[in-house]
Amino acid sequence: MDTSEVEALFAQTLVGDYEAEEAWTAVHALRGDGSREIFEFAAAWCLSDDPLKRARAADILCQLRRAPVTSAPGEQPKWDKPEWLFRGESYSLVTKMLEDERDPAVLYSAIHALGHLHNASAVSLILRYQDHPDENVRFAVSFALGCYPNDPQSVCGLLKLTSDTDAEVRDWAVFGLGVQGDADSPEIRAALLRCLDDASEDVRMEAAAGLGKRQDRRVIPRLRAMLDEPNFGVRAAEAAAALLGFDRVPREWSAEDYKSALASKFQISD
Repeated sequence: MDTSEVEALFAQTLVGDYEAEEAWTAVHALRGDGSREIFEFAAAWCLSDDPLKRARAADILCQLRRAPVTSAPGEQPKWDKPEWLFRGESYSLVTKMLEDERDPAVLYSAIHALGHLHNASAVSLILRYQDHPDENVRFAVSFALGCYPNDPQSVCGLLKLTSDTDAEVRDWAVFGLGVQGDADSPEIRAALLRCLDDASEDVRMEAAAGLGKRQDRRVIPRLRAMLDEPNFGVRAAEAAAALLGFDRVPREWSAEDYKSALASKFQISD
C-alpha cells in the first residue's frame, strides 16, 4: 500500500458518522496492512484536536497486523493466525490518550482498544470507567473486561456490570463473566442465577450458558423452558451440552433430544 492509498483510506475513516459502513471498511483495510507508515499516521491522530480522528486512531492501532502473503500473482491471500504488530507501542499511545480524554466517543474506542491489545495491565485503567454516565462507555468497559475474563479485578468489574441499567452492558458482562471466563465462585453463580430472570432474553441465554459451563444443576428448570421455545438459541444448546458433559454441541440434536438426555442423566420426571 503506497502513501497515497494510506492517506485516502485515513480520509475515508472520517466519512459519515462513527458507525458509517464506508468508514469502517477503511478502518479494516488499514488494520489489515499494518505498516510502520500506517502506525505513524494513526499515532499522529492520537494528538488531534478532532475527537473523531482520535477515536479512529484507537480503532486502527488496536488491531494492526501484517498483511497476508500471496504465493503467486492472482492467488488468494493465505489467512493464517494474525501476526499482530506494534502492540506495545499502541498500548502506550492509547493509555496516554486516556489520561486527559473526556469525549465519550473517544473513550468508547480507546477502551475497546485496550481489550483488543491484550495487555493485562489495562484492567485497572478500564475499571475507572465502569460507572461512567454514558452507557456506550460502560458497554466498552464490559467488552474490554471480557477480554481478561479470568483476571480477579476484571471478574469483580464484570460482576458489578451484570446489574447495569443498560441491557447491552449486562449482556456483554454476563457473556464475559459466564461464557468467556472460567472463574467460579458462589458470587459468580448467584449473579448468573439472578440474570436468568433478566428482562433481556440475550442476558438470560448468556446466564444459562454460564451456569451450564459450571455444571450448576439449578439452571435445569429454566433451561428446559428455554428448549421449549421455537428456534431455541445456541446458548441454550451450549448450556445443555455442558451439563451433559459433551465436548461439543451436537448440532444435529433437536430440543427434544436435549430434554430427553437431561431427563435421563438427572432423573427428571415430567
